[in-house]
Amino acid sequence: MRGEPQPSPYRPDTPIERIADWIADPVAAADFPQTILRFRNDRWDKAVGLDEMSETEWIGHFGRFQALPENLPQPLALRYHGHQFRNYNPDIGDGRGFLFAQMRDGADRLLDLGTKGSGQTPYSRFGDGRLTLKGAVREILATEMLEALGVNTSKTFSVIETGEQLDRNDEPSPTRSAVMVRLSHGHIRIGSFQRLAALGETENLAALVGYALAQYPGPPPPEDAPERDLPPVRLLHLVVERMADLAASYVSAGFVHGVLNTDNMNVSGESFDYGPWRWLPSWQPGFTAAYFDHSGLYAFGRQAEAIHWNCAQLAIALRPICEAPPLVAALERFPDLFTANVARRFAWRLGCTRASTEQAEALVGPAEEALSQSEMQPDALFFAARTGTLPAGKATDAFAELVADCPWPDNGHAYWSDSEPQSMLIEEVEAIWAAIDRDDDWSPLNAKVAALRRMGEAHGPAPIPAGHPA
Repeated sequence: MRGEPQPSPYRPDTPIERIADWIADPVAAADFPQTILRFRNDRWDKAVGLDEMSETEWIGHFGRFQALPENLPQPLALRYHGHQFRNYNPDIGDGRGFLFAQMRDGADRLLDLGTKGSGQTPYSRFGDGRLTLKGAVREILATEMLEALGVNTSKTFSVIETGEQLDRNDEPSPTRSAVMVRLSHGHIRIGSFQRLAALGETENLAALVGYALAQYPGPPPPEDAPERDLPPVRLLHLVVERMADLAASYVSAGFVHGVLNTDNMNVSGESFDYGPWRWLPSWQPGFTAAYFDHSGLYAFGRQAEAIHWNCAQLAIALRPICEAPPLVAALERFPDLFTANVARRFAWRLGCTRASTEQAEALVGPAEEALSQSEMQPDALFFAARTGTLPAGKATDAFAELVADCPWPDNGHAYWSDSEPQSMLIEEVEAIWAAIDRDDDWSPLNAKVAALRRMGEAHGPAPIPAGHPA
């Protein structure tokens, strides 16, 4: 069964303060006309010791942003640059969010509480710094679905409706507003390094490498990796391992992030910042999530390429403090790591958690052929394969035989007796939002979150993310 987040006492720790002078700006949250609690993550609040808060206390901290005890005295808007659809932009940073608090969990892992929609900052440019309530609801759904499917993702921690009316080009307006808080393992992005490199701040660049290695530790590079003890080399190896696994997890989940810019890539390897995301209606490599992605740069089948390209931008940013050859050697590991992690994650979705490497790898080609030939929605095909209910067909028959030979599949959870699997197609997302928007009915959202968590339980403990301590 999938393990619940382990309870931990509240343990504030703010290492970001040691580098805040050159990576962040103190800011204040907007003063919202209302603060109505709409979502509280009752799985993850206990993991950081905040589960005993009353609703009034919760709103005070995550709607009014009163500082948590012994934590950051003032929110910090982080500075970064980034490639946005491969166009370099030096005029970005936390424009509608900030880092609010840092703490340790029971495994001594650093976790951040960051916001979205908390008001304007020095990096808002012409934006209002706000978030639509629909955007917050969509992020709840994305993070809950991804977590259930084993993806290393940020967690939607809190959503509070703020009583403002917003005008947006891509939503019927005026529309309702919200402020959201994410729980994640860090907010240091590839774009954070790009900014320091662009400004020639080499001492700070080296210091940020040290921060990332200390706060997001992982295994050492391979024994034969050149210059494997150099801090920039160690970091790039970790990021490549994490990003290759992240790309693989998107494949196995049938997920399209939509905006894989370098400012949306955390060096912790954790997926976050869900805007125009989609789940595949069928196995379509060219399927895109963002209506403005006219060239298909971030299409489903190109996400690994995009993430690998982003890793290369980190390598370029590290060049002022490291020679190129050992960085290139780290980048060259990406394709093989991606392939291995796709196999590992496909096997997990099929319940073949005890499959050998060879058995897992043998599943991938037939699985993709069955997905392509059957034109089934990916969640439906994985569910049917695991429950022995695949429709007849040349490709599906061959795949079914392989799955039947898979060692020790665990189908003991009642979920596997359901008539159909959970999914997250856009029509269902719109129906959940319509109930909220039209009738202020939150029951479909709450029911969906409960159903997704049940699906997560059925799948069992998620694969350990690559590039992190076992």
